[in-house]
Amino acid sequence: MQVTETLAEGLRREFEVKVPASELDERLTTRLNELQGEVRLKGFRPGKVPVNHLRKMFGKSAMAEIVQKLISDVARDTLSERGERAAQQPDFKLPEEEGEADQVLTGKADLTYTMTYEILPDVVLGDFKSIKVERPVADVSDEEIETELTRLAENTRSFSPKDGKAEDGDRMLISYLGKIDGEPFEGGGDDNATVQLGSGQFIPGFLDQLEGMSAGGEKVITVTFPEDYGAAHLAGKEATFDIAVKEVSSPDPVQIDDELATKVGVENLDQLRDAIRQQLQNQYGMATRQKVKRQILDQLDELHTFDLPPRMVEQEFDNIWRQVTTELSESQKTFEDENTTEEAARADYQKIAERRVRLGLVLSEIGEKNNIDVTEEEVQRALSAQLRQFPGREKELVEYYRSNPDAVASLRAPIYEEKVIDFLLELVNVTDKTVSREELMRDDEEETAAAS
Repeated sequence: MQVTETLAEGLRREFEVKVPASELDERLTTRLNELQGEVRLKGFRPGKVPVNHLRKMFGKSAMAEIVQKLISDVARDTLSERGERAAQQPDFKLPEEEGEADQVLTGKADLTYTMTYEILPDVVLGDFKSIKVERPVADVSDEEIETELTRLAENTRSFSPKDGKAEDGDRMLISYLGKIDGEPFEGGGDDNATVQLGSGQFIPGFLDQLEGMSAGGEKVITVTFPEDYGAAHLAGKEATFDIAVKEVSSPDPVQIDDELATKVGVENLDQLRDAIRQQLQNQYGMATRQKVKRQILDQLDELHTFDLPPRMVEQEFDNIWRQVTTELSESQKTFEDENTTEEAARADYQKIAERRVRLGLVLSEIGEKNNIDVTEEEVQRALSAQLRQFPGREKELVEYYRSNPDAVASLRAPIYEEKVIDFLLELVNVTDKTVSREELMRDDEEETAAAS
């Protein structure tokens, strides 16, 4: 067997591999001798099937297995001997013509193919102690808890029927039938719809025209669907709705008491306040974590410069671009609607792809150098959390993860990243800064929008 390097350019490596037909035949003979003791054929005693008969029956399929294993072994051994790590699975260019491939499988021709791969670059880690992080911290105030209590009370308060006209904030039980050009359209009717005036539900202008109606009242209203409406066949069109009011209810006074607490599943108002405080603290803590993580990643990106495997960047870009274009298509928007062009967007997302690959390699190197790993128990916890989001489909999802190593890797990757961040937090310079809730959450929303 000959393995000849034909290209070593940057991170790209290419080899021509030639395996003589005689070597393939030796491997085939060895395999057929193994099969002689395994196969059971009618008319032959166990272990007595002639090798030539086995060659006729199983020669091509056995040779195909041999070629497949040989290709895998050559890739593994080549990387090991050269001390290189492939960025991804190598590419193999095998004989493409059917006749040529058949000649190899029948042992009449040498196997010649090309193997190509990109190696991982050498990542020289920077000085983490030079990283300086400002950790924004927001305290939960009593006023915020009372605000949340009021919001909760408003969302859970009851309504009582009224005889008068519907006003802003009132709830109505109605039936409606939508028509375009006098003809009902699919999805445009409901016999028992509950709506609340001033809630912003439905098409703009729909609820406004219900104000002043009373139980038993009927009316025909006219509205125009927005140009960006989700259903393309309705977007921008004028429609009429036949309205019949069945009931009008007004909101009862907001009550912040133990009864409110029991409505949401806790014993009393004090416990509800504690629960809200804990929920807000967790929310603020997550926002703080995102700020700190973003600062660390930004500075890691600045600290490290090295060549990136082109295929890794290309695949990362393709994943990002597919998501971007899908979201645009689903929202029926264009790049112009986002105040950019496709060319500019491609350039921006190319930079994002490069950043992600670079940071992925840096984080991987940090974890490897410092023996950071993800345990099976941690993966199982992540899987359990995933399953809880899809009740009734647990068995289907377990089977999906069992048969898809890439899916399991997608569970492992974020856990690994967070563990590396935790490790770095012990080394970098962190200074706490007290900020308001608005500043903490506003920045978080802006960073989330920028990252997306």
